[in-house]
Amino acid sequence: MTIRDVAARAGVSVATVSKVINERYGVSAATLARVRAVIEELGYEASLVAQSLRNHRTNVIGILVADLEPFSTELLKGAADAIRGSGFELVVYSAGGRTGDPLGWEKRYLSRLSGTLVDGAVLVTPTVSLDVVPGTPVVAVDPHTGPSHLPTIDSDNLRGAQLATEHLLDLGHRRIAFLAGRPDLQSAELRKTGYLRALTAAGITPDEDLIRIGAYDPEVSAASAHALLTGPDRPTAVFAANDISAIATVDAARELGLAVPDDLSVVGFDNVPESALCSPPLTTVDQPIREMGHRAIRMLIALINGDEVERTHVTLDTGLVVRHSTRALP
Repeated sequence: MTIRDVAARAGVSVATVSKVINERYGVSAATLARVRAVIEELGYEASLVAQSLRNHRTNVIGILVADLEPFSTELLKGAADAIRGSGFELVVYSAGGRTGDPLGWEKRYLSRLSGTLVDGAVLVTPTVSLDVVPGTPVVAVDPHTGPSHLPTIDSDNLRGAQLATEHLLDLGHRRIAFLAGRPDLQSAELRKTGYLRALTAAGITPDEDLIRIGAYDPEVSAASAHALLTGPDRPTAVFAANDISAIATVDAARELGLAVPDDLSVVGFDNVPESALCSPPLTTVDQPIREMGHRAIRMLIALINGDEVERTHVTLDTGLVVRHSTRALP
């Protein structure tokens, strides 16, 4: 359906239909009503690309995610709350998990979308350090470890990891393993640092043999957990850098005949809905993922509109949620 179809059905010129669509003056009330009725009847929608060429705005915000997994799904819920009533629309662009070969998916996709389809974008856990894109406001959630001038939203990963490790220490655990996240993300590095600091503060020398990569991936985490739990001196507890890795650890323990928490205590990070639904319900670090999505959208809209942004780097609090996957050593 094109603008010419609308003009022909309404018996007016293409220029008149364009005026109606773009809410410009010079159209009588009767013609305006007739054209709008035809637009409704035919289900016509103006092309975003054409609109951006005319107005230099599409009123569309893009969210670029590596994959639609529990973290990004929760973040999208917060973004959807924030977009409501803002006058903007939301489009989600997923790399479908194809982020490791090669890196830099968000840079390619942002170049593809910016300037024609979206007025700005939120990048979720970007794989590379990305400088400001000329003319395109961008906000990063859970940013890359490299230097960047982008506005960012994250949570207090360092404190959250300390809380998780301190909880296990308070329960009497001393051989506490750590399943690390993606080493290219600032969040993962901070969670590892929090784990190490908590051990050191308790007078425990960290054991490198107890630190394995989980990469925020269930398959990688399952393999790493299996290696940890079949070693000669297995840990009594595992702190995983995200809930998906923690759930994979619980599954790996069960396959090896170990009961959680009787034989092994497990703590995750994120507090995604799956953490409360697994068996047993997972003790985890709560980070306000929906709020992160909400804040990212509100910040981006302000940047698009040229409004003053009070803070361009926002860190939200984390807290410990104790459920049934941890217990004191006998």
